Amino acid sequence: MARYWTLSSKLRYARAMKENKRLPLWVYLRTGRKVRARPLRNWRRSRLQL
Repeated sequence: MARYWTLSSKLRYARAMKENKRLPLWVYLRTGRKVRARPLRNWRRSRLQL
């Protein structure tokens, strides 16, 4: 990987880091558990397709 990141790759990685969190509890309560939890991605086991 290059020493300095471009802005586009930095934004993609930042979005992936933000998405790698659990859903808020109020989503489960509001939808009556119809919305499933998304699988959490481990940074070491799976790579991003960027």
